[in-house]
Amino acid sequence: MSRVMLLLAHPRSTSFCHALAERVAEQLIELGHEVRSHDLYAERFDPILATYESHTTGDETESALAREEDPLISLHRAELRQADGLAVVHPNWWGMPPAILTGWVDRVVVPGVAYRLADATGHPEPLAPVQQLFVVNTSDTTDEREETLYKDPLASIWGRCIAPYLGSPAVTRRVLRPVAGSSDQQRAAWLDEVGMLAAETFGAVS
Repeated sequence: MSRVMLLLAHPRSTSFCHALAERVAEQLIELGHEVRSHDLYAERFDPILATYESHTTGDETESALAREEDPLISLHRAELRQADGLAVVHPNWWGMPPAILTGWVDRVVVPGVAYRLADATGHPEPLAPVQQLFVVNTSDTTDEREETLYKDPLASIWGRCIAPYLGSPAVTRRVLRPVAGSSDQQRAAWLDEVGMLAAETFGAVS
């Protein structure tokens, strides 16, 4: 593992998600990885899907996507195409990622970049070299309520819906909850835990 793309999706610069993403980046850089970090809100990433981006199959679709005029979208696609690992930090909002991150998936995990589909009902042929998908979520829902009422839809979104279109990388995910009202000591422990988990997931560059 050498090239890791790191995505952060939280609008508040003082959020715990920002601290978590910073710790992940520091840990991976210390281990010798090349980390490309992106704070989607700070970059003002445009999540709105263009009409021509709404198709999933065909050479014409891939050709249209290759002519992307937004330089930021083009940069993200180029980095994903070269990434050995993808790390994502975001809160659980309504059982979903923030809309800006969903838009990132819509506009970056696209045919000709992450995968290719021979037909719309087929299985994706992976194009990106992603080997590890590392996801950290913050939540204010207790473990018991999540299990009883919601069944952790983010696990399905990342593990069963998105990962196959990234080449079915190994998925490592940690949920920290409840974050609201947590103590400084608890947050410090979570930061250490996430840093160690990132190190275990990606390893040191030999």
